[in-house]
Amino acid sequence: MMTRSLLARPWRPAIAVAAAIAVTAGVVAAAPDTKKAQPTPKLSLIAASNSVTLDSWKESPGVYLDLGTYVTAENGPLELKVTRKSYKDPVVATQIIRAGKDVRTKALPKGLVKDFSGLPNFAEITITDAAGKKVLTKSEAFCPNNASGRVRPDAPAKSKYPESCPVNPFTLGSVWGVENGWASNTYSGHYSAPVVLPAGKYTAKVSVAKRYRDLFDIADKPQTVKVTVRELSGEGPAGRSAADRSHGSHGAGHSGHAATPMPAPAPATSGAGPSYNVGHGPHTPAPPALPWALKKAGFRSAQVGDGSGQTDGSRKAPAAAPNAQRPTGRATVPDVPKPDLRSLPAYGIQISDGGADVPGKDYLAFSANVWNAGPAKLVVDGFRSPGKKLMDAYQYFYDADGKQVGYTPTGTMEWDPRPGHEHWHFTDFASYRLLKADQKEAVRSGKEAFCLANTDAVDYTVKNANWDPDNTDLSTACGQENSISVREVLDVGSGDTYTQDLPGQSFDITNLPNGTYYIQVLANPEKRLKETNLSNNSALRKVVLGGRPGARTVTVPAHGLVDAN
Repeated sequence: MMTRSLLARPWRPAIAVAAAIAVTAGVVAAAPDTKKAQPTPKLSLIAASNSVTLDSWKESPGVYLDLGTYVTAENGPLELKVTRKSYKDPVVATQIIRAGKDVRTKALPKGLVKDFSGLPNFAEITITDAAGKKVLTKSEAFCPNNASGRVRPDAPAKSKYPESCPVNPFTLGSVWGVENGWASNTYSGHYSAPVVLPAGKYTAKVSVAKRYRDLFDIADKPQTVKVTVRELSGEGPAGRSAADRSHGSHGAGHSGHAATPMPAPAPATSGAGPSYNVGHGPHTPAPPALPWALKKAGFRSAQVGDGSGQTDGSRKAPAAAPNAQRPTGRATVPDVPKPDLRSLPAYGIQISDGGADVPGKDYLAFSANVWNAGPAKLVVDGFRSPGKKLMDAYQYFYDADGKQVGYTPTGTMEWDPRPGHEHWHFTDFASYRLLKADQKEAVRSGKEAFCLANTDAVDYTVKNANWDPDNTDLSTACGQENSISVREVLDVGSGDTYTQDLPGQSFDITNLPNGTYYIQVLANPEKRLKETNLSNNSALRKVVLGGRPGARTVTVPAHGLVDAN
């Protein structure tokens, strides 16, 4: 159970754009000796370099321990399916072992995986100073979807696995994987806290915890990396943009509060940096990737950029292009697969005042997510007639081959000029309501229009889930003020989170009495969108209001096993 009296939004490092690095260590996997042997992935721990330089800022000391160590997979991919039946059930993980058409499963020990952030306490790190004295010992979780890339040129050109581990507390299912011939960074990035190390020279020893060496048959070969910590002062490295300085995670700063001080920036290769999905989240952008490297003398670095078999994570997801013109002919809703919109319980629930803009007000702020359980993605196009403020919106339907076979008008899209939005919103996509203890409506949020983007991987184990969706990036997903048309998509398995710091993402509770209430997140409230199921669109989250005017409090009971406010 958690209690909050003020809106506090701590900075967290986010996996983001980073400089590419090259692996000069080779990985060779032995082939099975006999046809009877059942192949399993061969995992190894390697270091991309024997030395790294980490930066600590004098104003906010802290070093992010991206030491450049990676787990490689040969002889097949490492693939894990992580699920929970409900919020009353624990998270369970199963290894999927693929060999051609043969698929086997191996259950991981019960209780080993407790959430969707990765394998806990996977990497063990020991830091010694120049005199050989041990100054730090810690463990890190390992997300197999972390910063990844090829380690040999004949590996698959693209990994089929997602690009990060989910951070939404109400995630239902995830898929983690290291592609065959690829490597994933052991640094836990978004989940890792900085450590304080004075400027100087150190030696880091990184190893895989014994329980995982035994579980995945990983050789006991720790990696040693020389570490230089340098202390800097000022706003950060030269060349950092204003956006970099103002945004350290999704949904940076609003609600009339002063900006949270910038944390100690991470080194360029760490992935701790800005996010593009300002206002949405908390899903992190695509992580940096490790370019494949050849074991040839003189091959010391790789070109940064996107190309065949090489990515560095710097590209933004392209906008989904709408049809060339608005649909013509008779509107039809064919008998083909359709999306299934569902709401997650509210979270990030906190009390906020109106600040200087609306003094004397108390607000209950929250984050909300509506996701698509499939089996078809939601596709909505908006078209604007010249001079009109609103776009006409249409929902499209597709057959099994991806051919458009029908459409229906489904309301409008409107331009939202408020800071934190500034994009086209599809109207009546969801509704937020604060219900009294008897579940009768007390307050309704004014926000019912949304820009659709695939910010969160809610359940990548559902049928037809897209592990690598487009329009994850709000800078491209929702159009510009002068757009004549726009396409917004919510793909199967993904959801769209609106964080508690956005305008309209709160209830005015100034005049409400203390007591028990429920935050209702309701998808498709007017039933304008065509779905496979309209009975699962509502989610409730219990809250208890207390305190006094100007100093209200909120207590958020656990929702099943999810004890996150």
